Amino acid sequence: MRTLNPTLTEGQRRAHWLKTLTQWHWVSSAVCLMGMLLFSFTGITLNHASQIESAPQVSTRKAQVPMQLLGDAKAGRKSAPLGPELARWLHEELGVDAEGREAEWSPDEIYLSLPRPGGDAWLRIDRSSGELEHEVTDRGWLAFANDLHKGRHTGLAWSWFIDLFAAACLVFSVSGLLILKLRASKRAATWPVVGLGAAVPLLLVIAFIH
Repeated sequence: MRTLNPTLTEGQRRAHWLKTLTQWHWVSSAVCLMGMLLFSFTGITLNHASQIESAPQVSTRKAQVPMQLLGDAKAGRKSAPLGPELARWLHEELGVDAEGREAEWSPDEIYLSLPRPGGDAWLRIDRSSGELEHEVTDRGWLAFANDLHKGRHTGLAWSWFIDLFAAACLVFSVSGLLILKLRASKRAATWPVVGLGAAVPLLLVIAFIH
């Protein structure tokens, strides 16, 4: 890391740190801009979820599974992933990604839950006949966005994105606070406004949340 020249004046040091912090601030704001818009919008929609009506769309499909694919799990196991051949058949025939997912096995049927953002899905296979029923529930794009906000059934990649986005927001907020500190001497309202931003949610919690 490059160190500051010890011969710099106090004003030059402040200018250097202000320039560095401003770079961190704008880069982090650019990185998390779209995420901030998404999470801000869905924060409002989640807060008013009971007031936003939605009509889920439910679709059901039926198919016939080849009987030779139904013996992939060991007898007596109540929970086990689908066998690779059966998972491949489901993907090719129905577009269902079942690889590695735990299914419930009983003497009569195989049941696989397929939760997803903005909806739900499941499939059931009759072990004696091979008859398959697949149901998909779609609650719309708003429910999809809300589930992205909550990280509900979104997978590992989205979980990583949320962590990275949160880290970028921390950099954005802390660099902004330090920039305020460096400029506070020329803006008398800086700390009262910062204090108000901290006090309002604290007072609301104390006064109205029990």
